Amino acid sequence: MKIGIVCYPTYGGSGVVATELGKALGREGHEVHFVTYQQPARLDYFQPNVLYHEVNLANYPLFEYPPYETALASKLVDVVQHSQLDLIHVHYAIPHASAALMAKRILAKRGIHIPVVTTLHGTDITLVGNNETYAPVVTYSINESDGVTAVSESLKQDTLNFFEIETEIRVIPNFIDLTTFKKENKDHFRTAIAPDGEKILIHVSNFRKVKRVQDIIKMFHIVKEKVPVKLLLIGDGPERIPIEKMARELCVDCDIRFLGKQDAVGELLAVADLFILPSEKESFGLAALEAMACEVPVISSDAGGIPEVNIDGVTGYTSKVEDVESMAANAIELLSNEEKLKAFRANALKKASEFDLRNVLPIYVNYYEEVIERMMESIQ
Repeated sequence: MKIGIVCYPTYGGSGVVATELGKALGREGHEVHFVTYQQPARLDYFQPNVLYHEVNLANYPLFEYPPYETALASKLVDVVQHSQLDLIHVHYAIPHASAALMAKRILAKRGIHIPVVTTLHGTDITLVGNNETYAPVVTYSINESDGVTAVSESLKQDTLNFFEIETEIRVIPNFIDLTTFKKENKDHFRTAIAPDGEKILIHVSNFRKVKRVQDIIKMFHIVKEKVPVKLLLIGDGPERIPIEKMARELCVDCDIRFLGKQDAVGELLAVADLFILPSEKESFGLAALEAMACEVPVISSDAGGIPEVNIDGVTGYTSKVEDVESMAANAIELLSNEEKLKAFRANALKKASEFDLRNVLPIYVNYYEEVIERMMESIQ
């Protein structure tokens, strides 16, 4: 197949999933065309049948903001027409699905019929769903797509609750490449971070309010009174300055390392004992899955799709959002019991294996074929 993929080219979960999916499809022999405003961050090496098309934004004095959606639709028309794509797969309802549907209508006028698959990742539903400015376009984009997938059962239900959906939503979960994320011997890293044998907690995010990173600092303060621990915070964002201030006020800043954005997250996960994810909203919890693949149990909230990944009492523990005391107690319990921690490590890897890329990729391919066949039948 020849597949066009539209995504945000950043380090966010949807961009990572879309890029890794495209690369995996390329390795399987499909021809993949990424269409976005800059090269995706994870598109970091050459593959002969994976191509990138940049959406150019022309600046006109008339526009206060460049009309990206219109430019994207025009670029999709060009790529579909000249590369003879079989399907467009967009990640996020707006602006990607709405732009793809505009391109689809333009192409139909030229006698070219191409199906559009839309994958819902989370904030396009949970945040936009409460915003009247965008809700009609989101509803239209979902209902007019030829195929719609959601990354968790929780997100599917949110979508059905927020919008008047008339089409089927297929749940295809996010995935993990177990050849990339795996437990490795990084004792030299561990010794540098925790020279006196302290346990290591870790968190990875974009430090937005929804991630509730301040709860991690509060929790760490409680845990530190019972267990010798260090905390690694990977990522950056608007909440970094406030939580640095909080860490100093609680006198725990000496045991916390802010590592900023990191590419080799797997190497850091390899030295961790627990992964912390107290999010207020989380459609899936990809960061938790990456940790579990590295045999790191998860202490998390029970928000959104997290419980579908982190099984309470098996791969880690879940607590109510904001329940810092419960999260701290669960962390102390695991860190104080080596046998239990070892068992949870094994359980985490076993659960992560269910989301192995090798298991999820065929589901996507079969779904593409189903959608293409359905379109062919409709135009005959």
